[in-house]
Amino acid sequence: MKLRTTLLSAAALCAIAPAAMAERGADGELKILQWQAASTMNPYLSSGTKDINASSLVSDPLASFGPDGKVIPRLVTEVPTAENGGISADLKSITWKLIPDLKWSDGTPLTADDVVFTANYCMDPAGGCAQLSKFEGIEKVEAVDPLTVKVSFKEPKTNPYQAFVGALAPILQKAQFEKCTGAAASSCTEQNIKPIGTGPFRVVDFKTNDVAILEANPNYRDPAKPAFAKVTLKGGGDATGAARAVMETGEFDYAWNTQIAPDVQAAMTNAGKGKFISAYGGLVERLEMNMTDPSPDLPDTERSTAKHPHPILSDIRVREALSKAIDRAALVELGYGEAARPTCNLVPAPEMFASDNTGCLKQDVEGAKALLDEAGWKDSDGDGIRDKDGKKLKLLYQTSVNPIRQDFQAVIKQWWNDIGIEVELKSIDASVFFGGDAGSPDTFQKFYADVEMYANEWDGTDPQAYLAQLTCEKAPKPENQWQGENINRFCDPKYDELVKEMLTNADPDKRAAQIKTLNDMLTKDSFVVQPLANRARFSAVANSLGGVEMNAWDSEFWNAADWTRTK
Repeated sequence: MKLRTTLLSAAALCAIAPAAMAERGADGELKILQWQAASTMNPYLSSGTKDINASSLVSDPLASFGPDGKVIPRLVTEVPTAENGGISADLKSITWKLIPDLKWSDGTPLTADDVVFTANYCMDPAGGCAQLSKFEGIEKVEAVDPLTVKVSFKEPKTNPYQAFVGALAPILQKAQFEKCTGAAASSCTEQNIKPIGTGPFRVVDFKTNDVAILEANPNYRDPAKPAFAKVTLKGGGDATGAARAVMETGEFDYAWNTQIAPDVQAAMTNAGKGKFISAYGGLVERLEMNMTDPSPDLPDTERSTAKHPHPILSDIRVREALSKAIDRAALVELGYGEAARPTCNLVPAPEMFASDNTGCLKQDVEGAKALLDEAGWKDSDGDGIRDKDGKKLKLLYQTSVNPIRQDFQAVIKQWWNDIGIEVELKSIDASVFFGGDAGSPDTFQKFYADVEMYANEWDGTDPQAYLAQLTCEKAPKPENQWQGENINRFCDPKYDELVKEMLTNADPDKRAAQIKTLNDMLTKDSFVVQPLANRARFSAVANSLGGVEMNAWDSEFWNAADWTRTK
């Protein structure tokens, strides 16, 4: 089978930049408001989109995904394919050729040894790498010569564009991180907040969960870029305030993730200072059901771990009842308007991978009550809350602080109250919730609650690594610094086996069918993941900021090197 991708040479990439390109640093300061503040600049230690975006300003992968989802070269001369010999005929290896004379931001040369080191860094089982699924199925990564890297797979790899591709998998400098491998990874504070990179900017100052100050990388590979001399990446506040700072007051140039109500969007647009930009990809707002017991009565080393199954949610009838009680169309209308659409799928796009799974779209309150009856949960004392074996049916439901999410919580709580479930709500500062601090009890990875709500997605148009995150061994636990990717602790050997088959299936139609089956196993077959809405990426951009192109398949800041001041 031949794999096809659109190839863009380094020269072609330059050609798509704005015609009137200023010299490096000529446009002064770029001010970005990312109200979910960055907590690290190392995406290998965080699954939070806020941290991955921030890192992408500083650190590059070998290749990226463009707005059309196609792979484009970043640090390499071209994208390897079967046609150009970069992918072996047996699909068991891919070979990358680095652009000669590339330099790190400290002026030292980037070599194949840095790429090999990055692979070993993430694949170290003691390191708790948050992007381990990107390296799934790799047998070895080797430096053929200083500018050539060969990645060999254990089995034929249908989609080899995972490791080192996209903002989730940038290259780390070996010299800076070689003492930060394994269990030492999370303790290397200076390296994790000030990585030496090859991106358009480098970190000058970083205050965790607050602000990052960056400056133009003096050794960036294009001498005319970036146009901005300085970047202030400010965190804090909320989505509404962030949007207002661009659309109404003009204090900032870009506001990320402006989840605000449709009527508020319209009013802000009328101010005439900026515009909202959006793009649909795989971003899904969903509920995660904790399959393990988060009880504070357990030791911290055993809470939300496989040692203790969840006493309530281990019953699929309860999980299905929770899903049936929800009116997804009403949620979308309440929170997003035209910026989202109801979905039952964790993988809603591209169309070839989207399951014909629509059963959750119709609310069924009576069906939910019947399932709880069947599971033995009855209101024995008439207080409106079901109980069983002397235990009340009570759930702790957490999410990050955001007006739309709090609205969702309030409405979903009422629906669950209506079927006899007591619900406690918890809202956590987004910078903490999506952070990677292994010592915090409030991260979404640690999951010290029964149900939690958030949204994330994969990079590129192929969800293979995204679905591979849900295999048994990737559950967060103390042994991996609570950095595993299997947030809900779902564990099904049949799922794991199908993931292995999907990763090596060379038949595109059969592989698409397997992806749909994996999606269904997580959603309509088990209700462990309960999708609510396929959200568009939605951010605010000042009219004076040029070159911005929304990308649903990679970091939103994927082409920040091309951004300019237009007036």
